[in-house]
Amino acid sequence: MFKKSTLLFVLFLLIASPVYAATPTTESLQLSVDLVWVMLGAFLVFFMHAGFAMVESGFTRAKNSLNILMKNFITISMASLLFFIVGYGLMFGTSAGSIVGSDGFLLSGVEDISFFVFQAMFVATCATIISGAVAERMKFGSYVLVVIAMTAVIYPVVGHWIWQGDGWLTALGFSDFAGSTVVHLTGAVGALTVVLFLGPRVGKYSGKKVNVIPGHNIPIGALGVFILWLGWFGFNGGSTLAADPSLVPMVIGTTLLSTSAALVSSALYTKIRFKRVDASLSLNGVLAGLVGITAGCAEISLGGSIIVGLLSGVFLVEGIRFLDTKLRIDDPVGAITVHGICGIWGTLAVGLFSTSTGLFYGGGFSQLIVQLIGVIAVVAWTMITVGVFIFVISRFSSIRVSEEEEIAGLDFAEHGSNAYELKEVLLTEENVPASHKLGLADRLNSLTVRDKKLS
Repeated sequence: MFKKSTLLFVLFLLIASPVYAATPTTESLQLSVDLVWVMLGAFLVFFMHAGFAMVESGFTRAKNSLNILMKNFITISMASLLFFIVGYGLMFGTSAGSIVGSDGFLLSGVEDISFFVFQAMFVATCATIISGAVAERMKFGSYVLVVIAMTAVIYPVVGHWIWQGDGWLTALGFSDFAGSTVVHLTGAVGALTVVLFLGPRVGKYSGKKVNVIPGHNIPIGALGVFILWLGWFGFNGGSTLAADPSLVPMVIGTTLLSTSAALVSSALYTKIRFKRVDASLSLNGVLAGLVGITAGCAEISLGGSIIVGLLSGVFLVEGIRFLDTKLRIDDPVGAITVHGICGIWGTLAVGLFSTSTGLFYGGGFSQLIVQLIGVIAVVAWTMITVGVFIFVISRFSSIRVSEEEEIAGLDFAEHGSNAYELKEVLLTEENVPASHKLGLADRLNSLTVRDKKLS
């Protein structure tokens, strides 16, 4: 009897008692929905890095594709780690003089990890803008050092001024909802500064002549633009930080309309300007419209967003032409114009088209002036800090590859392999036209000689 009672007691203990979850409340459900929305935004912004990789590799030469892919992978990885270690604290920590954060390093005391993840995607986006502008001639190691400086210090300080809540630009009333200045202008000014140190690619300029160096795969570049367009809905939409049914549709709507208008205006403008619709400029027009509306996507009307986009497309075409031919600044993918000039335009557009504070809505010039102050401050801070950083590291070693390595391509020079396995199809002697024999032989011989030199 005792054994049976003991056995029944043990079995009774092993039977799991039902555990009932707490009844969900309206507040807990809202928190869950908001969390899912922000995380979805983070996933889409992460996917944008695939778009950047495709745009940069497609708009440059095949011999540098592997190098560009590696730069994009290292950017997202280094940015996430450094933002965790130091960047988040400098950006969102307790404000020290409204200039920089003073705590929260290693996420100490930080409870909202979802916000950290979302913001980490943004810091990586800022840094990867530099990758396209310096393509085809910058040492991989030097680029990594620039990424470290941008993600650990330079970008977080700008973010603190504008997004932390106690920053000095926030106190002035500066408005940048999703990052036309914080993300895009900061990255573009950093890119411009590095490019000024690097100089143009070999063969880009011959005396007064500007030579076109076409990309090797425009379809891949176009795919990248589509990916970026998709990801931008998370970039702008996720910046609401809540699944607000009154705000999210407006943000998505202004993003869509501005981008569409920019594509139309850039395509039409190239037809008028150059007598043909330029594909690469039109594709960049899409990105121009995205950057242009990013600052004001939550406070510019749907109609206003179309105007912002139309002007973004025109500014893109003229901006690339001005930098390329007048200032002779070699930017293979147009990143400086897309993120810099259009970032400035998008920031100032808030002072014009904001339905609450804009000049065209009776708000006067005050918001426009504050926007201009913010632009000047960010440009000065980024150019000075990046310039000093590049100057210092260039004292120890050149940040640019040698001319021989550049001509051979950074894929082989920096990584010892190539993105593509290029093969020649050898025809039989009787099937090869006489006029083609020498050309094929020359190509094969040049490849052999090049490989011997590199080995």
